[in-house]
Amino acid sequence: MKPYIQENKERFFQELFSLLRIPSVSAKPEHKADMYRCANRLVELLLEAGADEARVCETAGHPVVYGCKDIGAEKTVLVYGHYDVQPPEPLEKWRTDPFEPVLAKDPATGEEAIYARGANDDKGQLFMHLKAFEYLLRKGLLRHNVKFLFEGEEEIGSSSLPAWVEANKELLKADVILVSDTTMISEKVPSINCGMRGLAYLEVTVTGPNKDLHSGHYGGAVANPINVLCSLIASLQDADGRITIPGFYNSVVELSAEDRALLNRAPFDLEEYKNFLDIKEVKGEKGYTTLERTGIRPSLDVCGIWGGYTGTGAKTVLPSTAHAKISMRLVPNQTGAEITRLFTEHFLSIAPPYVKVSVSPCEGGDGFLIPISSPAYQAASRAMAEVYGVEPVPARGGGSIAVLANMQRILGIDPLLMGFGLERDTIHSPNESYLLRQLFAGMESIALFYQYW
Repeated sequence: MKPYIQENKERFFQELFSLLRIPSVSAKPEHKADMYRCANRLVELLLEAGADEARVCETAGHPVVYGCKDIGAEKTVLVYGHYDVQPPEPLEKWRTDPFEPVLAKDPATGEEAIYARGANDDKGQLFMHLKAFEYLLRKGLLRHNVKFLFEGEEEIGSSSLPAWVEANKELLKADVILVSDTTMISEKVPSINCGMRGLAYLEVTVTGPNKDLHSGHYGGAVANPINVLCSLIASLQDADGRITIPGFYNSVVELSAEDRALLNRAPFDLEEYKNFLDIKEVKGEKGYTTLERTGIRPSLDVCGIWGGYTGTGAKTVLPSTAHAKISMRLVPNQTGAEITRLFTEHFLSIAPPYVKVSVSPCEGGDGFLIPISSPAYQAASRAMAEVYGVEPVPARGGGSIAVLANMQRILGIDPLLMGFGLERDTIHSPNESYLLRQLFAGMESIALFYQYW
């Protein structure tokens, strides 16, 4: 595929940039029209690539894009991706406009990369599938039927998609779900995710007095909701990094020593990891390596916390309320619904009498595992080994694509995660980017997957 990429590279950039310029931020209601703009642009690109049909489908939330190419083959690939992106804030941290994509050199390595929100997650990775499909079709190499499902709610939990998938099971019949929305474990050695963690995400509120108070007149006499919230959050983990919610670990399967050894064979340089993050030490659950902490163990993190006065200068106020957003990453066998229930019961039970607390679920989903012995996995491994010159290692993804567990259950087929992102891409953060070598290697690997499966 290399010659085809070189011949069409400038056109590829124009097409991908047309997607990246659309601020399809699913979390913000003011971008509803942009969601439809992006969905319609994907329909155009699917048809131009050679799909028999492509259309925008309504859901209870943001629209889904469906497309297909039926060549009468025995096997069918269902390509999943998402066109929604994270909010770009904080804008002042970006070196360029997040929705005006640019080609620039990586400040650290000098390699060329595309800088924009969605460059990697997931418009850039989704785009690889369009171009691999286009190449195979135009060169007469396509051996399988292909269906495309691009959603607009992945970044907000895909709440509308499971019902749409359930209602369209016949339309989506396939033999594998092919996904590129993950990160490789190393720049030196590629990897294929054979599992991902689930998610339970909640917002908690602590309420004290019925209005903000003067911190001099009332400080020391009335409970400060921010202080109480910090204390409650601190109690959710012990000194060894274990989560203290009763029943939290009941469904967690402990991996055997052999499985843990296999996982830790993946290339990982702890000093390089710390230097990349500019930290002196790592911290996590006692008795587990960093790879295990992010792959096979659950976690609990505060993703946002606010209350009181946060503007410039001083305002001596004792706030009425304090809030936090809490994310729990879950391992297979844990369910988002059960962990949400356990967290809510526990958090309400530990609230002291001098405040009121409430818990509001935001989003959630389950994790999943796939067998590395499957023909699809083996084909992906062979394809990536040919492109990278190194056999990829099986890895567990620390992040979540919650809807894939739903699709696995509803459609009865496994997802296959051929992700080509790297940690340096800073997805969800300012200055998100995607190296051109990864973009093109992804196209080549995906095209070879179709040949070897």
